[in-house]
Amino acid sequence: MTALTDGQIEAPKRPWYKRIFGNRGPVVPVVRLQGVISQDLKPGRLNIASVAPLLEKAFKIKKAPVVAIVVNSPGGSAVQSRLIAQRIRQLADQHEKKVLVFVEDAAASGGYFIATAGDEIIADPSSLVGSIGVIMASFGFVDAIARLGIDRRLYTAGKNKSTLDPFLPEKSEDVARIKQMELDIHEVFIDYVKSRRADKIKPADDEVYTGEFWTAKRGLAMGLVDSLGDLHGTLRERFGKDVTIKSIAPKKGLLQLPNFGLSAGGDIAGDLMAKIEDRQAWSRLGL
Repeated sequence: MTALTDGQIEAPKRPWYKRIFGNRGPVVPVVRLQGVISQDLKPGRLNIASVAPLLEKAFKIKKAPVVAIVVNSPGGSAVQSRLIAQRIRQLADQHEKKVLVFVEDAAASGGYFIATAGDEIIADPSSLVGSIGVIMASFGFVDAIARLGIDRRLYTAGKNKSTLDPFLPEKSEDVARIKQMELDIHEVFIDYVKSRRADKIKPADDEVYTGEFWTAKRGLAMGLVDSLGDLHGTLRERFGKDVTIKSIAPKKGLLQLPNFGLSAGGDIAGDLMAKIEDRQAWSRLGL
């Protein structure tokens, strides 16, 4: 077996009688986490409600030497990212199993938050990692409705209830308040990454926690990932050519329309908007 570097997980030795008489190789459950992270339950979105049952099923496979998680996400909800990462660690500790995270196209922002829940992060050299930052965006339509001659009437109780209303002029106090919220969320993100990888990340904080993202090849030198590789190649190297990769995926109901990515409720407009939002999230990474 190929020698492993410090911190890598090696396959357990098989009992002598199995080495003599032969048997099927070890089974490694694989959970694929792909898409934008959002509390929205629309198809293709990642959240604790949709992900938790898959993780629990994977960790219940007692004889599995490790649990593998494939992350392919541009990010999204900070809360859902933290909840998913936290559930991964809870299950890993409960079942005393190591977690290998594999990055495909991207583990950026919330996607990287989830990836750091792994004991090892293994990434394709051309994948994108990092983007440890927080972003909020909105639009302003004040001039537009004025040109259209529209008179908007807004009634609130609470002086800050209309914060960031797109039809009102932007107020400096609103911007300051939102900026503080971003800083608070960013601090949670930074603290979690440090709790998982503080001894591995090499550059200074003001180089890493800027919201910038890098290729995994560069991320390896920075300590954001542990090695370069892919799911099948790594598992065969670690656990032998007879390793069985067991995909843990959600059951497809009769009302699901996977070819079109539409929800069973028939909310075509909502599904279309979700697709546009997802496309925007990926486009920030140039993907």
